[in-house]
Amino acid sequence: MEFITFLLTEVYTKGLLLYCITVLLITLILGIISFVTLRKYLRENRRIDYADVVLSTLTPSISLVAPAYNEGKTIVENIRSLLSIHYASYEVIIVNDGSRDDTLQKAIEAYQLEVVDFAVNEELVSKSIRNIYKSSLPAFRNLIVVDKENGGKADALNAGINVSSGRFVACIDVDCVLAQDSLLKMVKPFLEGKTRVIATGGVIRIANSCVIEHGSIVEVKVPDSFLARVQVLEYLRSFLMARMAWGRIDGLLLISGAFGMFDREIVVKAGGYNPKTVGEDLELVVRMRRYMIENKLPHTVRFIPDPLCWTEAPESITILSRQRNRWMRGTIETLLLHRKMFLNPAYGKLGLISYPYWLFYEFLAPHIEFFGFLILLTLSVLGLVDWTFFLSLMGMVYAFVIMFNLFTLLAEEFTYFQYKRFRDLFKLILTAFLEPILFHPFLVISAIQGNLDFLEGKKTWGEMTRKGFTKEAPTAKPVLPQKEESLRHSD
Repeated sequence: MEFITFLLTEVYTKGLLLYCITVLLITLILGIISFVTLRKYLRENRRIDYADVVLSTLTPSISLVAPAYNEGKTIVENIRSLLSIHYASYEVIIVNDGSRDDTLQKAIEAYQLEVVDFAVNEELVSKSIRNIYKSSLPAFRNLIVVDKENGGKADALNAGINVSSGRFVACIDVDCVLAQDSLLKMVKPFLEGKTRVIATGGVIRIANSCVIEHGSIVEVKVPDSFLARVQVLEYLRSFLMARMAWGRIDGLLLISGAFGMFDREIVVKAGGYNPKTVGEDLELVVRMRRYMIENKLPHTVRFIPDPLCWTEAPESITILSRQRNRWMRGTIETLLLHRKMFLNPAYGKLGLISYPYWLFYEFLAPHIEFFGFLILLTLSVLGLVDWTFFLSLMGMVYAFVIMFNLFTLLAEEFTYFQYKRFRDLFKLILTAFLEPILFHPFLVISAIQGNLDFLEGKKTWGEMTRKGFTKEAPTAKPVLPQKEESLRHSD
């Protein structure tokens, strides 16, 4: 009994203190690196005239691939938005993944699509393609619609890549809103420097409560919903204050599934998207990087801090829980599939820094917090809690989180300044104080449930319902199923 008491008091308290200190230290280091890199990026890009790139005949071709499943209500506007991007040479490939509604028919009617003979280079495995359509209208000559059997998002992306002809492939959720210069900024790193860039990712912003007209953001607003608002803060912290740093030290392992650009040749050689995982975006990037390292090919993955892509965040606890549950399951699957990299010097920074970080601070963090809470309850019952130490530790962590949240907002205001109204900024500051208390515990619980679902072998994504970008009553957001009986959704 004394030994157990010793473990619960000495080992637990000192171990928790050490873990908290390392988390805060790593977060601070990443934040500083991100801020310095962000300022440097802004200084260098102020001198670039992207208009010259738009008109250049030397601009590399890009294939924009967007899977769609039961998007009948919005598919016409979604396609129109993607066709309005400013870029000299790109094609839009809409992959109708066996939709059961009128998605395909509406696209055919709106853009006068006709079945064409098309030689598909079946380099990646995917479900059977039924037909390939192109528009008979000259204005939409860069539009291709692929109609295929249902296979899920990863399968649909593989089919789109097989059809694509561009040097680079940009994969996007069909209902996202892209900035008109997004392709220009995403392709720029591929054309710079001596080291081969195999993928680029950009900042994903929350579009809830924003004013959107004809597929473009015309007014940026902070979401009215607290749940969406706290995700604004979370996304800013994740993208501007984390991925920017990982990109700077060449340790980036994740490109958001909502919008990312890839070197098509390397995607194909690495085997394309894995339809057997619910975290196909993370897993693909890791596999591409492994391919390059194992074949001794110098490479890098770059991150673009510009607000290039806007998406709708869940405003329902149930929907958000399903999303975070799936993120955790995807993380576990990727870590297991690529466990060979762990502390393996053959993989350089990825094996010695990036993989351990994902294991100890992305995967293990919610477990440590959850079981730490259970141990705290046990110690309380036994009367062994040093409340002075515990409250001091919690106060330190809370103060640091608040400081970092405010630092993130400061970085946003001094760089891209998207939220120009004082009341919007005030809402975000208030959210920064409430987030550690009201939102973070929910994330921990969702992550633990994700682990339990993984152990049970769950592969479904769960139905994802969104309100949409209009003021109409909420409707079910169409999603991509992995199998006919299981619905999936991309974030």
